[in-house]
Amino acid sequence: MTDTSDALVVGVDFGTLSGRAVVVRVRDGAELGSGVHDYRHGVLDTELPGGGAALPPDWALQVPSDYLDVLRTAVPAALADAGADPRQVVGLGTDFTACTMVPTTADGTPLCDLPGFTGEPHAYVKLWKHHAAQPQADRINELARRRGEEWLARYGGLISCEWEFAKALQLLEEAPELYAATERWVEAADWIVWRLTGNYVRNTCSAGYKGIRQEGGYPSPEFLEQLHPDFAGFVAEKLDQPVGALGERAGGLTAEAAAWTGLPAGIAVAVGNVDAHVTAPAAGAVEPGRLVAIMGTSTCHVLSSDVLREVPGMCGVVDGGIVPGLWGYEAGQSGVGDIFAWYVENQVPERYHRLADERGVSVHEVLSELAAGQRVGEHGLLALDWHSGNRSVLVDHELSGLIVGQTLSTRAEDGYRALLEATAFGTRMIVEAFAAAGVPVTEVIVAGGLVRNPLLMRIYSDVLNLPLSVVGSAQGPALGAALHAAVAAGAHPDIRAAAAAMASVERAVHRPDPGNAAAYDVLFAQYAALHDAFGRGGDGVMHTLRAIRRAAVEARER
Repeated sequence: MTDTSDALVVGVDFGTLSGRAVVVRVRDGAELGSGVHDYRHGVLDTELPGGGAALPPDWALQVPSDYLDVLRTAVPAALADAGADPRQVVGLGTDFTACTMVPTTADGTPLCDLPGFTGEPHAYVKLWKHHAAQPQADRINELARRRGEEWLARYGGLISCEWEFAKALQLLEEAPELYAATERWVEAADWIVWRLTGNYVRNTCSAGYKGIRQEGGYPSPEFLEQLHPDFAGFVAEKLDQPVGALGERAGGLTAEAAAWTGLPAGIAVAVGNVDAHVTAPAAGAVEPGRLVAIMGTSTCHVLSSDVLREVPGMCGVVDGGIVPGLWGYEAGQSGVGDIFAWYVENQVPERYHRLADERGVSVHEVLSELAAGQRVGEHGLLALDWHSGNRSVLVDHELSGLIVGQTLSTRAEDGYRALLEATAFGTRMIVEAFAAAGVPVTEVIVAGGLVRNPLLMRIYSDVLNLPLSVVGSAQGPALGAALHAAVAAGAHPDIRAAAAAMASVERAVHRPDPGNAAAYDVLFAQYAALHDAFGRGGDGVMHTLRAIRRAAVEARER
């Protein structure tokens, strides 16, 4: 093993809007410095860069050069912040949003970087929250059910429109010439490692959860051909690559990447990983029953177990998908922080904004303070947190948000609290689905930017009637990436040992109030009824409204 007395590792977390790097000491997980870089192009959801082509509803794209800028700026900034000698750094680890897909040539060049393709929307990165492939996902699910495909049960009975196959099928059907030019269909988590090392290795996490890879294989050519005749060769021609286990060494840092980052050439670069899953070891969640909720623009829930069960509506279960030797389960909510931001930006009167400015705080803080004084149920509202669709347990991105109970006396803080509560109810639906399937949750550990809202944390603890532990790092995914870098560099023998030395978690920071928990039981029963009426009912009003909207937008643009 590598001498860890003064060895350092770097973890880089590629999020939805920015990338964050952290310098971590191998022997004890101390975070010595950090750096952040905001993506210059952000999320493309209305038009291509420079006033380019308009994008239809439900699209979400990114520009891959923004990711490289993170390596050029955030990593050197983190080293400078730490006052670290780069020669002490023995490994680099990364994590990414998922499923975020990059169409490339055989050498990894993104199609949007090629002459002639800069004006083509399908040439760009399809971000995780690109939900325009729902029709393709519906057909994948219908065909899988009809054929009795065994892998479907591993995904709770439904494949998401956010994942690799649905997005690839959309590319084929809407832009066949670009599909033909796509020689590699690459998870961004693997693309960034490819750029760092020169080696294209698929990570077992993305391949299993987002790429329908089970028992060493993917959906068959016969299955794919029934979706589209030209889709039969998708796996063999564009997707399949060697798969690396989490914590393995993908390769050494190239001279080019060393120049970008200021790190020594040749140091170990870990196999890629997903932002949520990489956080679990950083929270010490390497044993069964510990659910980690990474709460940001969306929430991803990851849970390891020693039993394999079919859990309806889950995003997947993968052998070794989080920790080697355990079954890793994933669930999620497509919108959480995004919903709160939308509400503040679009539904809150100007006087609240003025009050926030006068006090030098955010509108979120003003609304949280006002809402915190309410008793459970006092606002008389109930909301469905589906503004970005429902990832778990319904796996339906054609669903939409809803608030019931509004009157002429409803105030902005009432609606805000109802939305906070709705996301907590959504998490409870997931926890109860796990329990009902025989995969019990014994502890909930939260991470991400939303842990800084004490009202939100109190609501979650009361709704779940469980204590909430908190990841001790403000950069949980980046710390997790650094932990995996330490394993890849040989500084720790495996992920469990690295977690024992480097993880950071504060136990039971938020505890439920028995009276509030009982009151929320009553409200949750109503939420569950509303959830089933609109999510499982037969009228399909939300789907119809989405279809009407799409038709109206298309008519206006013609």
